[in-house]
Amino acid sequence: MKTRFFALILLLALAVSLAACAVKPAEPAPEPEASVPEAVTPEPEPEPEPKSAADSKLVGISLPNEELWRWKQDGEIMKKQLEQIGYEVDLQFADDDPLAQADQLENMIAKGAKVIIVAHTILGWSWDKAVIEAESRLFDVLKQAEEAGCAVIAYDRSISSDAVSCYAAFDLWSVGEVQARFIVDQLDLDNAGNTVFNLEFIGGSPDDGDFTWVLHDRALAILQKYIDAGTLNVVSGQIDFVDVATEGWSAEKAQERFENLLSTYYPDKPLHAVLAANDSTAQGAVAALATSYKNDVYPIITGWDCDIVSVKNILDGKQAMSVFMDTSNEAAKAVEMADALMKGAEPPSNGVYTTVDGVHKYPVFYVEPTVCTKDNIVEIMLDYGVYTAEELGVEP
Repeated sequence: MKTRFFALILLLALAVSLAACAVKPAEPAPEPEASVPEAVTPEPEPEPEPKSAADSKLVGISLPNEELWRWKQDGEIMKKQLEQIGYEVDLQFADDDPLAQADQLENMIAKGAKVIIVAHTILGWSWDKAVIEAESRLFDVLKQAEEAGCAVIAYDRSISSDAVSCYAAFDLWSVGEVQARFIVDQLDLDNAGNTVFNLEFIGGSPDDGDFTWVLHDRALAILQKYIDAGTLNVVSGQIDFVDVATEGWSAEKAQERFENLLSTYYPDKPLHAVLAANDSTAQGAVAALATSYKNDVYPIITGWDCDIVSVKNILDGKQAMSVFMDTSNEAAKAVEMADALMKGAEPPSNGVYTTVDGVHKYPVFYVEPTVCTKDNIVEIMLDYGVYTAEELGVEP
């Protein structure tokens, strides 16, 4: 009995000993909490500094708007030609807003443009506060261009600023000379001998500033020697601008005056030439001739504008010519100027322009107007996109 009791005690003691020796498994260590980086505020990027124009290949072009076909086409011509000779071009249209144009030019200067071509956006002819502010803003920007070494080409419209390097334009007053030379050539006045040709004038509007006076005077300067020699005879005696002017360039007023002139001075005389200042006055002469002229000799009639009515009159033989301002030639000349300035050379010029205020002078290239006659007018109008073949009534 005792033996069993002691055996039981030994077993219990052994169990307690084994239990005491058992190793309790370690609990897994808690995972460390993910660290959250502190928010870092990025350093503000520095403002880009204006680029230097010294080594730039950039040419800026700012034109008044792209709604008028001539500005849109001029811009496209200049951009294409400049890119073809290796320049970058920033072409902008100002939507007829001179302040927007000033902003565009300032941006071009900041980009490092070496040359900018500017057709000045005119806000208006009255010098109110808005006009003065717009002009002042433009001149400030042009001064920036000058300081940045960026050359400025005035395109089609002059700008009264020393920052302008040169000017590409039509000499509008030369239109009178072109018309007069056409009459000289067509009548072969230099070889006329004792032949006398009768001539009459129809001038432009007297309220159009000094422009129409100069236009008439420039034509008269060509023809005066033939009048003095008796080769040309102004039967009516109406030569001075005040006698031949046409209010508002009106075709109706030109017709009324010319009907009276024909019935009074040409009931039995031929009329050989009419120097009409533009197409609307020429149309007045054509209408008067249809009702009040009976002679078999039909006169040479000049014009200007290539108005569609006059284009058709030219094709019908009722008007001899019209002067067309082919602005693609003007755009090409501006490209030549820009190329020269980009290369540090003198731009092409054929004169010196003095601004209306008499303060500023710079080189100018006057582009010759184009004489349009029955032989070339359809091709010129269609090629330039002025009219369609359907509008002109010709085969495309």
